[in-house]
Amino acid sequence: MNLNDLTVIDTEKIALDDLFFSNENKAALLQIIKEHQYIEELKKYNLKVDNKILLHGSSGCGKTTTAKAIANTLDKKIIIVNLSTVIDSRIGETSKNLKAIFDKAIRERAVLFLDEFDQIGKSRDSDDKDVGEMRRLVNTIIQLFDYFPSDSLLICATNHYEIIDSALLRRFQLRLKYEMPSEKQLNIYYDKILGSFPEHFQNIERRYAISYAETLDYINTTMKKQIIAALDLNKNV
Repeated sequence: MNLNDLTVIDTEKIALDDLFFSNENKAALLQIIKEHQYIEELKKYNLKVDNKILLHGSSGCGKTTTAKAIANTLDKKIIIVNLSTVIDSRIGETSKNLKAIFDKAIRERAVLFLDEFDQIGKSRDSDDKDVGEMRRLVNTIIQLFDYFPSDSLLICATNHYEIIDSALLRRFQLRLKYEMPSEKQLNIYYDKILGSFPEHFQNIERRYAISYAETLDYINTTMKKQIIAALDLNKNV
């Protein structure tokens, strides 16, 4: 399989201030960003920067956009990999694909974002019928993690933290949980997104107990309906 078929080079510019997450998560991410901004100074004191992050929790709550914002803040290229596309029926091919992806990120000193990490990081103690092959794959990943240089940054995301192999979990210096937003957090998000539309379109019914991604989709769909209805009305006047 061609390496270009496995990776996406994302150029979307997202600022860290545009993200909505807990103060604790933001403080932890800002610390890692600062470490990478001052990496050469820290090396003088034989201090290694943290460069492996695991983002886990509810879908649609900002894990991918967080990775993009970190890359943008550090002015680094981000290589996005959906690991469901890397899995091959032959375990050796999967390991080969992963090594090629890691090599590319290292060469380019990029942010490497592995989405759906549970696809390859499943516990070696699981009851999976292919546990032998999974054990070999996890061993390969551990080696790739251990030799990943500090001037690159690895970010993994999963909705299934509980099935990740414990040896892999230990290698992440930072593990951040993403939870569904509260009603208060969603109201702040609604205000921010709706503020970019004309005032007479902003008074929409607000839905709660949904993720940020679902909220954005709902706003976009509602706005399109309102705008098209208004254009049709003007057209017929």
